[in-house]
Formats: sequence, structure tokens, C-alpha cells
Amino acid sequence: MDAPAPLPDRLIADLRAVVGERGIVTDAAEMAPHLVEMRGLYKGASPLLVRPASTEEVAKVVKLCAEAGVPIVPQGGNTSLCGGSIPFEQGREIILSLSRMNKVREVDTLDYTITVEAGCILQNIQQAAADADRLFPLSLGAEGSCQIGGNIATNAGGINTLRYGNMRDLVLGVEVVLPDGRIWDGLRRLRKDNTGYDLKQLFIGGEGTLGIVTAAVLKLFPRPKEEVTAMCAVSSLPGVVDLLSRVRSGTGDQVSAFEYMARFCIDLATKHIPGVRDPFEQRYEHYALMRAGAGRADSGLREIMEEVLATAMEEGLVLDAVLAESEQQVKDLWRIREAVVEGQIPEGGSIKHDVSVPVSRIAAFIEEAGKAVAKTIPGARPCPFGHIGDGNIHYNVTQPVGADKQAYLARWYELNEAVHDIVVAMGGSISAEHGIGRLKREELAHYKSPVALDLMRRIKGAFDPNDIMNPGKVVPDAQH
Repeated sequence: MDAPAPLPDRLIADLRAVVGERGIVTDAAEMAPHLVEMRGLYKGASPLLVRPASTEEVAKVVKLCAEAGVPIVPQGGNTSLCGGSIPFEQGREIILSLSRMNKVREVDTLDYTITVEAGCILQNIQQAAADADRLFPLSLGAEGSCQIGGNIATNAGGINTLRYGNMRDLVLGVEVVLPDGRIWDGLRRLRKDNTGYDLKQLFIGGEGTLGIVTAAVLKLFPRPKEEVTAMCAVSSLPGVVDLLSRVRSGTGDQVSAFEYMARFCIDLATKHIPGVRDPFEQRYEHYALMRAGAGRADSGLREIMEEVLATAMEEGLVLDAVLAESEQQVKDLWRIREAVVEGQIPEGGSIKHDVSVPVSRIAAFIEEAGKAVAKTIPGARPCPFGHIGDGNIHYNVTQPVGADKQAYLARWYELNEAVHDIVVAMGGSISAEHGIGRLKREELAHYKSPVALDLMRRIKGAFDPNDIMNPGKVVPDAQH
């Protein structure tokens, strides 16, 4: 490993003059949480953590670093699962945290927009919208700690993508500090703006490689006045997709979330997470958890859902079902879904796949992937779950019983290739909502077309010719 390159004393003094003592962190203990990826896959090093308090301060910091040739790793809540917010081990990059930029600038109930700074915690944005009787629909497991800038940078999805879309669909405008320190003010509230390239989309999902998002205008929606949550045991995997179609049609497409869980997922949740109970007395192989919402409290949505599920049960498609009767029951059902993620940890090593395929191919994908896993690592246990409504499956694979965890995890890329080959052959994506970061950069080079890779490199070169903005992430090197 190369020795860390010390920062020039003049640069440190200049940065301190911009952000003040509160904005400079060098203490090893305070920096430690910013250097480790959430799952422990990557541990980096950095000489300095800078915490600007305004867009202008971000711009000045970036300009100073650009002039000194010092690379920057933008960081939000550091909940990335692909290593995109972690500096490399050589310790040459400074970390630029947006955590002090956490203001809700404006809520406009007539425009149905909320303007926020990049360091706002997602949960706080949800609450600010709710306080104005509006809904900001992005919802995911890390919402209590992830920041909206990171959500934008990774094009986050979550459980409500089926109805409301992912971050690309929820952002109207962004404010961005470019790699040379200039500020692009793209904070627009317009639903229609056909004046050339849609520049904001380059930064949404760009993972900080083209610039730093410092603020955004987000879409709001009417707050549902009636919601119905149901858990169903379904007769087969194809039946889960069939049920999704029926519920969407029957409710007039008012379904906001539709999640799939295999039996093994339920087993892990009930085995390892206190308070999580099996939703039915009998064991089944396939489960669907869904939520629908309407704008009126007397919409009749519950009766519609009951009718759709009753018909599905009569036809043998649904084997058992429960509709939540109280807010506590709603929480209990969704807690099962959340516990699937936590329940995998005590069971040993888990090799992750955040993939998407066309909804019509989900059943075939899970079946084919299961065969590939059995052939590649006999005894490995697939744990497929996720946002089946938008085609996003978290196809995680738990180690064989009694296997050595590290030896199993050492086969990560081997198993990834086996699963991802199937995904790509079905017209899918190797990253549905977690991004590319460092983890999937080489795989991106393998699966993306030469033309697509060339375009990505040209865009990166045009925006960041000196490669100081989150270098080594997302965009593969030209030799691939």
C-alpha cells in the first residue's frame, strides 16, 4: 500500500478559513465512521474530513482542492452498499460531508414541492411533507440516517417505486457544485422544461463523480387518507406476479408497494429477530406484502382489496391472506419485511445481488438463479425478496450450513457472475437501486456495451477532466 500523501499546509489553512473550526475534522476517532462501508466490505483512509455549512462553502472547498489537485469523496449518511462513499486505502482523498447542510428551505403546497439541502435526513423530509399534509414517498430501510443528497446521487428506489418512481422521478431540480468549483443553479420547480439536455439527470445516479448535489427541489404528492395493507400466501412464483397484476387492475393502480418474500426469508426473520412472528399458522413457500392508498377516507379501497383477494382465493391463487385491522398490525406486517434484511446477518455470510428484470420474467429469473447457485456453490441458500412490483429483486444467497464465512464470501464475484449472467440474458440490470460505486465497477465494464462505456467516459472527462471528483467509482477505466 502506498504511503498516504500529506496535504499541503497552505491548503489545510485555506480550507479552515472557509469552513471554520467546526468544519474541519482530523481526529481519528471522529473520522472512523466515515471510513468504513456499511457492510464492512471497504475500509479507507483520509487525511481530512471537511464539513461545509453552505453551497458557497462547498464551492470554495472544491475550488481549492481542484487547484491543489486533491481528490474529493462526497459523503452523505454513508449508508451506501457499494462502497461509493468510502475513500480508497491510500489516503489521498479528502471526505466532504454534507451533514451540516440539513435545512428544509421551502415547502410549497400549491406547487407540491419541497426544497431541501443535501444533508437533510430522509425521514425529516418525510415528516416536513406530512406536517404540510403532503407525502414525500421515498421510503427505505436507512431512512432514519441516509441523506437526500446520497439518495439522489445513487438514484435510490425503495418500497414505493411501483407507484411513485425512484429518485429520477421525484426530483424536479438540483443545485450542484461542479468539479472546478462553479455552482450550477438548476433548482427549478417546473414539470415541463423542454430547453435542451436534462442536465439534472446526469447528477442523479452519478454517485458524486460529476459534481456534488447541494440542494434539490423534490416532488410532493397528496397524502393518502385511506391505506390498506395485506399479506398473502401465494400458490406459486408466477402466481405472485399474477396477483400483482390483479391488484393493480382491481384498485385502479392505487398500489404503492408490492413486496415478495420467499419462505426462507420468513424463517430467518422469525428465527433471529425478537418479536417477529410468522404471519400465518401454516407454512407456505411464497409471500406477497402489499399496500394501497387512496385520497379519501371513504374511498371503498378496503372493500375493493377484499373482493380482489377473495376472488384470488376462490381460484386457488392465494392460499391465505390477512388484511391489517389496526396501525399496530400494519407495523407488525411491515416489520417482517424489514426483519428479512436483519435476519440474514446472524445466519452467516451473505452474497448480495441487487438486480432487476422485467416483471414478467421475475419467476423465471428466480428459478434459473436457484439452479445456478446450486451448481456454483452446492448447499448455498437463496434468500430472494424485494420490490417485485417494479422488478427489483434482492437476490441474496446465504452460506451453506456449517461453511466457513470468509471462504464463502471469497467466492462473491464467482457467484455474482453466475447470477448476473442470467439477469443480463433476461434484459435486466445488475444494479437496480444500490448503484455501482466501487463494488460493481468491474462488472459494469463486463456487462455494459462498448458504446455505453465510451459515452460514460466522455461525460466524466468533460465534467471532471482532472478526475478529482470521487475517482475510481462507477466509471470503469478505459483499458476494459
